[in-house]
Amino acid sequence: MLGFGIIIPNLAYYAEDLGATPTEIAVLMSIYSGMQLVFAPLWGRLSDKHGRKPAILLGLLGNAIALVGFGLAKSYGWLFIARGAAGIASAAVLPTVMAYVADVTTLAARGKGMGLMGAAMGLGFILGPAIGGILGRHDVPFFVAGGLSLLTFFFVMLLLPESLPHVDRRGLKARLSEGEKHDESGRERERDRPSHYGYKEFWTALKSPLNPLFLVAFFTTFSFAGLEATFPLFIEKGWNYGQKEMGWMFAIIGVIVVPLQGGLLGRLINRFGERRLILVGMVLNAVGMALLSFHAMRGTGMGGGATAVAESGFLMLTGYLAIAGIGNQLIRPTNTSWISKQTHIGQGTAIGIMDAFLSLGRILGPLLGGWLYEADASPYAVLAGILLVATVCLYVPLRRIRRDAAR
Repeated sequence: MLGFGIIIPNLAYYAEDLGATPTEIAVLMSIYSGMQLVFAPLWGRLSDKHGRKPAILLGLLGNAIALVGFGLAKSYGWLFIARGAAGIASAAVLPTVMAYVADVTTLAARGKGMGLMGAAMGLGFILGPAIGGILGRHDVPFFVAGGLSLLTFFFVMLLLPESLPHVDRRGLKARLSEGEKHDESGRERERDRPSHYGYKEFWTALKSPLNPLFLVAFFTTFSFAGLEATFPLFIEKGWNYGQKEMGWMFAIIGVIVVPLQGGLLGRLINRFGERRLILVGMVLNAVGMALLSFHAMRGTGMGGGATAVAESGFLMLTGYLAIAGIGNQLIRPTNTSWISKQTHIGQGTAIGIMDAFLSLGRILGPLLGGWLYEADASPYAVLAGILLVATVCLYVPLRRIRRDAAR
């Protein structure tokens, strides 16, 4: 995630340097997630058959190669190919790591485990964008990020133990047929269930009792991805801000988010429950984007005027982005924890389906955001409105899941 954070302030600007339009930049965001959606089931089957570690290793190595290729690209076509290859490789990493966390935690510790994982991701957002913002040329961060992915490859190869022993993989079907559900420690034998999802399972999920939680994943990612795809161009047009300012914005947000996820989220889940935190997160996300839309009317055309005005714009933009970012970061680990507790189809399968909905949101969100931005049609107001409508529509279904869980 440190490598991912490094390229955040630079991807849109690098593509813009090569002549890409806002819509074409959004397509680069979408092809990455599109490849994740298509290839995640294949990587899931690989992790079932050969273990979590090989899938993570192959994903990290492929990601390193794709990032270097992106930095070497001299045309939009090569950017498109490299970004798609990065999506294929990254589809092996994050879902597998989530399944790894589910493998090694009990149900009671699941929320804390996912929160710590979210904190690790947030830590990458503290240092990554700040580093990416000060690296200068827009192509250099991709080489640095590729090097970090390669370094992580060696770290995993040497230090990370396999969470799914070979004997468990070999005896998977036999134990399921015998109805074995618990080991000696009382941990549910979810790791013995298939950890992948297939295309058939994805469509079946539309009728699942957990469908509201999958829709939460989709709509929150859809809206925030639309924001991310256009935000670099948004601050450049309205305030003459570039990669350096954007890097510091994300770094400041990371400083706020990491303590929340690492130290507080587990306790908040235990005290208030997943449903309340998810609803609060969705509202905060929408409010932050609505405030950005309002602030855009004041910032557009400011063109980097007086220093005091520029500093005020930076603080206001960072504050509004922080509100949206905190809401977004509240949702994902909380939603993942709730799904893992309620699923009857296995940790990896349920998390894999959730990741498919996340990828679908990352495909469609940037496309809508980029199109609205290019048409000068208040993209953040539209995205905030969609998220608020989704929050209202999901209020009762989420309440039903909580009531069913209490029985």
